[in-house]
Amino acid sequence: MRLRLLLPALAAVLGLGLQPAKAVVYGAETFTLANGMQVVVIPNHRAPVVSHMVFYRAGAAEDLPGKSGIAHFLEHLMFKGTPKYPAGAVMDVVARNGGNQNAFTTRDYTGYYQNIAADRLPLMMDMEADRMRNLILNKSIIDTEREVIIEERRMRVDNVPASILQEKLDAGLWMYNHYAIPIIGWEPEMHQLTDVDAKAYYDAHYTPNNAILVVAGDITMAALKPLAEKYYGAIPLPKGVVAKPTTRARDTYLYPPSANRVVMHDERVSQPQWVKQFIAPSYNVGDRTDVHALEVFADLIGGGSTAKLYRSLVVDQKVAAGVSASYDAEAVSYGVFYLSLTPSPGVELAKAEGAFDATLAALLKDGITDADVARAKGRMAARLAFAKDSPMSAARAVGTSLASGVSLADIENWPDAMNKVTTEQVRAAARKLFATASSATGILLPAEEKP
Repeated sequence: MRLRLLLPALAAVLGLGLQPAKAVVYGAETFTLANGMQVVVIPNHRAPVVSHMVFYRAGAAEDLPGKSGIAHFLEHLMFKGTPKYPAGAVMDVVARNGGNQNAFTTRDYTGYYQNIAADRLPLMMDMEADRMRNLILNKSIIDTEREVIIEERRMRVDNVPASILQEKLDAGLWMYNHYAIPIIGWEPEMHQLTDVDAKAYYDAHYTPNNAILVVAGDITMAALKPLAEKYYGAIPLPKGVVAKPTTRARDTYLYPPSANRVVMHDERVSQPQWVKQFIAPSYNVGDRTDVHALEVFADLIGGGSTAKLYRSLVVDQKVAAGVSASYDAEAVSYGVFYLSLTPSPGVELAKAEGAFDATLAALLKDGITDADVARAKGRMAARLAFAKDSPMSAARAVGTSLASGVSLADIENWPDAMNKVTTEQVRAAARKLFATASSATGILLPAEEKP
C-alpha cells in the first residue's frame, strides 16, 4: 500500500505523465532588490522554522595569484565581528535563540546560513546584512585567525593522505584553470595573507549585487519582501558599481586532452584506494546537451548498492569492497565526473582496477538498458522528494545552483529535463566522456617496503 502511494508522488516529481502540468520542484519565487541582490523564497509550512542563507558569487577560483586560500580565510573572518555585533556575538545570539549556523567555501561560491524559528528571522537578517558591510578587519584579528586556517590545513590535508592525493590530482587535471587552486590554499601562500588582502577581497566580492539571499521554510514572498528591503535593500553599493547582479566569465581554456596518473605511497595508508576524475561539461561550459544524460549515467553506475558497478564488482566478482560514481555539473567553469574504488581485502589493486575497466567498457558497449535508465531516474526522483521536504536542503540546493550560474527556471524544470533523457543519449554522452575527456587517476598505497 505504501509503495502504491509513493509511486504517484515520485511520478509527479519526475513528470512521468501522470500529471499534465509542468513539474515544479521547489515552488520558489524570486525578485531583485534595487541594489542588485537576488532574493529567493521557498515556502514550506510544515514547521514554524526557516533556513536563512546568503551566498556570495565568489570562491577559491576567485583567489588572486599568490593569494590562494583568501576566500576561505574571509569565511572565517566573517565571524570576527562588527561594531554592532562584536566578535562572538553572532554565535551567541543564534545559540541563545535556539538556532544553529555555519558557513562553507567552494570553488565557485561562499555561503552563510542560520536555521532558526521563523519569528527570529528579522534578527538573523539584521546580523547578516550588518556583516556584509561593516566587518572589522585589523591586523591583530588577521594574525590570530591566519594560524587557525593553517592549522586547519594541517589537520584536513597534510594529515590525510587522500586529501594530499586529491590536491595532486586537481593540479594535474586542471593545470591553468583556477579549479587547480585548493580551496583552503597552498600553505606557503597562506602564511603571506594580510589584512590588506582580506579587505581587498571583501570589498570586491561582498557586495549586494554579488549576493543571493535564499529563505526556505515557514515564510511567504509577501512576508519576506519587506524584510529583505529593510535589511538588505538598505545596503549601498560601492561607488561606481552598477546595481545589477554580477556575472562571471571564467577562462575556459583547457590543455589538449591527456590521461594523468599519480601513484602515492604513505605509511599512514592501510587500505589501497583508486580514484579517477574526468573534466566534464557543466550547465555553463561545454556540451550542455550531455549534462542531464551524464547525471543519469552517474546514478546508473554509482547510485547505491543496486547500481551497475556495485552489483558487478562488489556482489558478483567480489574484487571491490566499495565503488562509487558521481557527477558535479553545477560549476561556473567545467564540471567533473568522479569514479572511485576500494579493493577487497587480499585483492591486488591492479586486479580490481582491471575488473573496473572491463566492467565499465562492457557497460559502455551494450550494457545500458531502458530499465537501467528508468531505475536511475526513479532513485533520483526519490532523493529529490526527500530533499525538498527539508528547508535547509531546499535552500542550499537552490542557492548553490544559482550561485553557480544555473537559472531558477532550470532548477524548477529539472524533472522535466530528466524525464526527456533517452537511453541512447545516456550511452552517447558516457562514451564521449570516456573517449575524449582529460582524466587524472590517483592510486593511494601503503608505504613501500624497504629492502
